[in-house]
Amino acid sequence: MFTFEANKIAGAVLGSLLLAMGLGVIGQMIFSHSHLKTPGYALPVPVETAAHEGGEAPAAAAPLPERLAKSDPAKGQGLTKACQACHSFEKGGAAKAGPPLFGVVDRAKGSIAGFGYSDGMKAKGGEWTFDDLDHFIASPKTFVAGTKMSFAGEPDPQKRADIINYLHTLSDSPVPLPAK
Repeated sequence: MFTFEANKIAGAVLGSLLLAMGLGVIGQMIFSHSHLKTPGYALPVPVETAAHEGGEAPAAAAPLPERLAKSDPAKGQGLTKACQACHSFEKGGAAKAGPPLFGVVDRAKGSIAGFGYSDGMKAKGGEWTFDDLDHFIASPKTFVAGTKMSFAGEPDPQKRADIINYLHTLSDSPVPLPAK
């Protein structure tokens, strides 16, 4: 009699499993959906940094003096809209999350009194040259290790030149642009 009870229990368990599997298959047939032809949103395409098809490296950016000669300060002003969240551009402007940028060209690095510069910026030394600004805007974290600036950088060399030309105009006596 013990085997008869065990057989009934095993049959009930196996029958329940078979019923659950069958309901799963039938449910998938009833409620199946077609596969999407395109994703719901466009995924960003990574920028290639490797060599092109011909095995040649990507073309290097033109020298900064050439880019500055072609640059437009009005475009640069438009490109600084995102910067205005952390920096002021007016003469005598207060420090925000970042220091004010009026007169930044040829100003000593880390020199705004009362602003909490990172140790890397304090140690950098020197003055902000056109080349320094170009490298800093391209990649702040690469130019100044440990910088507090969260901006990832501007990869487009011409946009950087436009921004630098705009920053150059923010002065009582602008420094002349470098000659070709």
